[in-house]
Amino acid sequence: MSGHSKWSTIKRAKGAADAKRGQLFTKLAKELIVAVRQGGSSDPEMNFQLRMAIQRAKDSNMPSDSIDRAIKKGSGESSGQEQVSEVFYEGYGPGGTAILLQTFTDNKNRTVSDVRSTFTKCGGNLSEAGAVAWQFEQKGVVVVDSDSDNAEDLALVAIDSGADDFETVEDTIHIYSSPEMLEQIRQSLEDFGASVRSLDLSMLPKNTITLDIKTAKQTLRLMDTLEDLDDVQKVFSNADFPDDVFDQYSNPE
Repeated sequence: MSGHSKWSTIKRAKGAADAKRGQLFTKLAKELIVAVRQGGSSDPEMNFQLRMAIQRAKDSNMPSDSIDRAIKKGSGESSGQEQVSEVFYEGYGPGGTAILLQTFTDNKNRTVSDVRSTFTKCGGNLSEAGAVAWQFEQKGVVVVDSDSDNAEDLALVAIDSGADDFETVEDTIHIYSSPEMLEQIRQSLEDFGASVRSLDLSMLPKNTITLDIKTAKQTLRLMDTLEDLDDVQKVFSNADFPDDVFDQYSNPE
């Protein structure tokens, strides 16, 4: 799971730049619209997926009126309802790494064209549905703040509440579980007094591929470029990046 945590850290480091490019709020709005439709309710108390999407939007400082407007679009309460749908795309990156994309799009032809050209430009190739999806499994991911004094206690609370695994990443603990246990684990951690930094559903690789420096840089470039596409919501990979590449990427000279 280390590949997931490293890529998550990279994305946090570049989050401010995404916001400046004006993409972040658009992606969050699409996530809210899809969450309403998939969860079958515009009430976050009745729709856990929507509740997570709202929290992510708030954490990114998305204005409340923009959040409300997206929720109304998803429920059909406002005019100009957007026909946004969730589509997954699969492909291979440099070194044969598996790449899985979650997209929210209102134009599948545009999206697949953008995705295909990006794969080609960055040394990968778009594949047919089912080519790599079997290498991933959906997991709930809870990220909580921690330090050396409470890390072990937090991990025990998570495991007792149904977590499958965990790992320490800098000043946080990443806790992994089945999607069904995510809310229960979050509640137990908060009752214990933990500071929950984020809550999400992710597609984690069942096995990872360790990359050399050159291939790792190429793969990071591909994943970063894919995630910058307007319709791409999340990028998942089975790549395990060397720490040296991660440091260079996070702290460019």
